[in-house]
Amino acid sequence: MTSRLLPLYATIAIFLAAYLVCYLQFPAMLSTRVLGNLLTDNAYLGIVAVGMTVVILSGGIDLSVGSVIAFAGVFIAVLLRDTGLHPLAVFALLLATTTAFGAAMGGLIHGLAMPPFIVTLAGMFLARGAAYMLTIDSVPIDHDFYDMLRSYQRLPGGGRLTVIGATMLLSVLAGMILAHRTRFGTAVLALGGGAPTARLMGVSIGRTTVLIYAFSGFMAGLSGIVFSIYTGSGYPLATVGTELTAIAAVVIGGTLLTGGSGYVFGTLIGVLTMGLIQTYIVFDGSLSSWWTKIVIGMLLLLFILLQKGLLMLGHGRGAVSAT
Repeated sequence: MTSRLLPLYATIAIFLAAYLVCYLQFPAMLSTRVLGNLLTDNAYLGIVAVGMTVVILSGGIDLSVGSVIAFAGVFIAVLLRDTGLHPLAVFALLLATTTAFGAAMGGLIHGLAMPPFIVTLAGMFLARGAAYMLTIDSVPIDHDFYDMLRSYQRLPGGGRLTVIGATMLLSVLAGMILAHRTRFGTAVLALGGGAPTARLMGVSIGRTTVLIYAFSGFMAGLSGIVFSIYTGSGYPLATVGTELTAIAAVVIGGTLLTGGSGYVFGTLIGVLTMGLIQTYIVFDGSLSSWWTKIVIGMLLLLFILLQKGLLMLGHGRGAVSAT
């Protein structure tokens, strides 16, 4: 077992142990109905967390994604209400807009040598402000195409796999291939190891940075589409704090906050672990929803300590090798 894989193994072990505890107390937790709902209810978070994983693997951060999701919902709802465009055309316009927005942030980060925290914080306010410029009210979405997108496939045992749940799984699969099986993914990991190392490997830092944040913007836009299908409306105050929840899912999934190490599959397990906590609280019925935040905070602290220990272990081995 390598130190690189240890956080991923720990994430999977915690998820399986938590699911076992839930099953022993509530056997219905293992039903396909609960599994299907777990995917559907966390689909938008899982999709945006894939983009966040790529950003964090590069050693960056993206605080704008929650606002971009809210902007996406409002953008879709307003255009469908005020124009005769088909939802697919609106989706294409939205994804082009959010991808360009992410690319612009990446360009500023590289071109002006500014910290990603500052640039994406500005992006967070810009996207939220743009949503408010479109509307200050919740706008319902009433379209036949949306009714079709809310369809589902029956699973054995009475469960259902929805379109948005399947979209999340496909997004995770695409993210796994992109991050771990392409030259772009290699460049992202190299950048996470440090700019000097990336340059020695021949990585185009500017181009890679722009593509990383463009990808994050694309995934945030796709998450906004999924969220609009899930809620059936657009609201400028939606998904406040989602960027922090996505970061927590990525870290719980075993990705180092300093970049250079992590797995997209681990992020999926992190998202499902957070969803499992909320599902357990619903089944129990006597616990406050705030326990979700408390347990997530404890898990986050646990994985930060684990990562710190692994970094110290790695430095210790390096010192021994040097001597």
